[in-house]
Amino acid sequence: MEITNVNEYEAIAKEKLPKMVYDYYASGAEDQWTLQENRNAFSRILFRPRILIDVSNIDITTTVLGFKISMPIMVAPIAMQKMAHPEGEYATARASSAAGTIMTLSSWATSSVEEVASTGPGIRFFQLYVYKDRNVVAQLVRRAERAGFKAIALTVDTPRLGRRESDIKNRFTLPPYLTLKNFEGLDLGKMDMANDSGLASYVAGQIDRTLSWKDVKWLQTITKLPILVKGVLTAEDARMAVQAGAAGIIVSNHGARQLDYVPATIIALEEVVKAAQGRIPVFLDGGVRRGTDVFKALALGASGIFIGRPVVFSLAAEGEAGVRKVLQMMREEFELTMALSGCTSLKEITRNHIITDWDAPQARLSPKL
Repeated sequence: MEITNVNEYEAIAKEKLPKMVYDYYASGAEDQWTLQENRNAFSRILFRPRILIDVSNIDITTTVLGFKISMPIMVAPIAMQKMAHPEGEYATARASSAAGTIMTLSSWATSSVEEVASTGPGIRFFQLYVYKDRNVVAQLVRRAERAGFKAIALTVDTPRLGRRESDIKNRFTLPPYLTLKNFEGLDLGKMDMANDSGLASYVAGQIDRTLSWKDVKWLQTITKLPILVKGVLTAEDARMAVQAGAAGIIVSNHGARQLDYVPATIIALEEVVKAAQGRIPVFLDGGVRRGTDVFKALALGASGIFIGRPVVFSLAAEGEAGVRKVLQMMREEFELTMALSGCTSLKEITRNHIITDWDAPQARLSPKL
């Protein structure tokens, strides 16, 4: 059966993967309300397309932190990708590079920064968890720099791991034939079996709960790489990120895997964009499955989006070819949405191209143009 949209890969992944692995990738925290809401919220944003505009040439290229990429669709950090496919992060790196976009490598990857760099050229960011042992962090950041990574995406929403009940039921742990490759030589690469989730126990043991804004400053003293703060959902924290010297913000609720009943990222986005006041770019991850979703995020002020689950599900289904196909489908759908909305470049996408269910009733009738 021909795959015609990104969502179809999830069912294939579910069939192919062991239950523990599929559940790890697919599930969210507790009631999984935010997991559903990340998707559902997009359907409460409708288009106001403009017609009779020459859309014979559409340019969807953009620049992120000074790096030119083919489209505003990038790959989010996804842990332990070799659980999905033997080639894991290697395949994702090659597919991202072929698509001309950015891949973010997870701290908890099953391939090291050096191994991912060895796949060939490509613009890559490194997602960082801050460990209690700061020497481990400094070493990791230096290795990412040496391997040619271009930015650090600092995850700030995980002082403790969210309660993911399927991981508890499944006694989730990293399969014994795999290691968290970036930590292999530091005796931090293995995950023990636990009475609940092996990952939750690992986080409790290793990740620093004291992490605060002063550590964002500390990070700037050990690296020249730009720092993206990943996990911002409020205006207050957006302003703090700007003050702390962040190079950008990623509006993220960790794929709805941390605190349940936080808003969908697409709902939180506008508040964060307004608070950032254009001083630093704001990106979004969470729930993006269609080119229409990408357009909606950009109309609400995002500079680009990151996709996670579509990448890992397509990786499980078809390896590198699957990830390439997902990136291509998202690209084509986004370009089509632009054409049908009357936009020929990203800067032409405006707030007036959409109407949301949180717009004032008056605005819904006739937005100020």
